[in-house]
Parts: sequence; structure tokens; C-alpha cells
Amino acid sequence: MPAKPPKTVEVYDFRRPTTLAREHARVLELAFETFARQWGTQLTARVRLLCQVTCDLVQMQTYDEYASSLPSTTAMVLCSIDGIAAKTVMQFPTRAALSWVDHMLGGNGSKAAKEERKFTPIEQALVRHLVEEGLEDLRYSLGDLLLADVTIDGIQYNSQFAQAAATGDLMIVATFGIRAGSDAPVIATVAIPEHALMPQLGEANPTSLAENARELLEQQLTFVPVDVSLRLNPIQVLPNRILSLAVGDLLSIPHPQHRPLDLVVNGQILATAAVGVNGSRLACIVIDTEEKP
Repeated sequence: MPAKPPKTVEVYDFRRPTTLAREHARVLELAFETFARQWGTQLTARVRLLCQVTCDLVQMQTYDEYASSLPSTTAMVLCSIDGIAAKTVMQFPTRAALSWVDHMLGGNGSKAAKEERKFTPIEQALVRHLVEEGLEDLRYSLGDLLLADVTIDGIQYNSQFAQAAATGDLMIVATFGIRAGSDAPVIATVAIPEHALMPQLGEANPTSLAENARELLEQQLTFVPVDVSLRLNPIQVLPNRILSLAVGDLLSIPHPQHRPLDLVVNGQILATAAVGVNGSRLACIVIDTEEKP
């Protein structure tokens, strides 16, 4: 029999999980979807061409995994976040950016480069301006999740040499699809150091101490809806009376006309109330409450 291939073992550090909790992922997806809409509107206004941006995926990766997933030649705008050594990255194909610049200058995109290349100083200034406005949209969309300011450091063109973070640093990576006019859709990404966002998200499954369990239970019970009813004094009848009921029969209820009705919750009398009105609806006015230990 042929020898079985050796099993590969991947080391997993439980202290630094590389997957997002469902609660965190949903919050980030909503924020990046908002950014996608804002970014698409901003590109449409600047490029003067209908642009659509969609958020396709939000995940947590190490920087090494993220950089390895990018094309070898691409535009990587490195941005600093106050107090954090790792950089935020806004990445998109240089060909797409050159097409945007061509439209901004009055062209139709036909003169844009057919292959990836570095920007000229004028092109870089225009792209930098686009990214600055995109970062404003990102800051607005993330809201309280991103507390520090983000500023542009520079543009790199080789994903393998751009030292935005240490290889093992965790990044929140959002992948976007961008379509500008009739151009073919392109893929862009935004990578933010996880410790710039995760502290604001809190714990995925927070636990409470048992010492304040009673207090928490009472707080929760105050928000549980219950059915409240007004009740006349009950009457006792024999089963044969119930079985012989017919349309038109009368049952005498032993409830004096002047006596208030019982306010009942789940069979328990909590108060007495008189019948009244509130606008066009029937209502009751609480007259007295019954305290029970």
C-alpha cells in the first residue's frame, strides 16, 4: 500500500483568534456597507461617471495573509492611525485609478494605461485627493468604532514590499467590488489594524457575575410584556348549565353595578379600576392597588 501523506498541522493561537465573532462581523458589515454607498457616491461626483461600490466580504486576516492575497503590482495607500504602529491600507488596481483620473481630466478612459504602473506626480496628487475623501467617508461610516484620525502616509506599488504591519498583526479586511460606468468591475480592499476597531466592539459573548443575578433578573422582568385584563366577579355554575347554553340565555353575574372591576394579570388581582374612556377608546381608571407579599 502506498504510504499516506503526512498530515499538516496548523498552529492556532486561542489568545489571538483569526475569525470574527458573528456579532462583531455583522456590525462591521453594516459599517462597511455604509462606506461602500458613500464611496460610490463620492467617486461618481469626482469621476463624473456612474460608479457602484459593493461590500462583498469582511474578514479578519493576518497582514501576511492579506498581503499574499493581493496582486504583486497594485496601488496600496498606506495611512497612519494615531497611537497605532500598524498602517491602514486602502488598495485598488492602478489601472482602475488611472481610468478614474482620465475621466476626471475630461477623457473617456481610453488613454488609461493597459497595464499596472506607477502614478506620475499629477496622477498621484489626484488619486491622493480621491483617497482623502474616501477616508472621510470611512471615518463617518465607522462612527464610534474608529476613534482616532486617519492620515495618508504614501503610496506603495508592490504588495510584497509594502511594510504596513508586522506579518502576524491581525487586520480587519473588507473587500469591495467597484464598477465605473462601462468599465469592467475591479476589486478593492480596505485593511484596518484589528486593535483600532475591536476594543470598541466589546466582548462577543459577555458574561455576568452571579452576585448581581437578582438585580439583572428584575431589570429584565420590567421589560417583559404581560396581558392585563378587567374582570367581573366570577360566577359558579354547574356543568349541565354550561352544556345547555343556547343563544339568548342570560347568566346573572354577581357583580354590583357600583363596584369597581378587578385588574388582573395572569390570574392575580393587582388592583381595582373603574371603566372609563380615553378619546375614542375604552379605558380604565385605577382606584386602588392590592399589595401582596
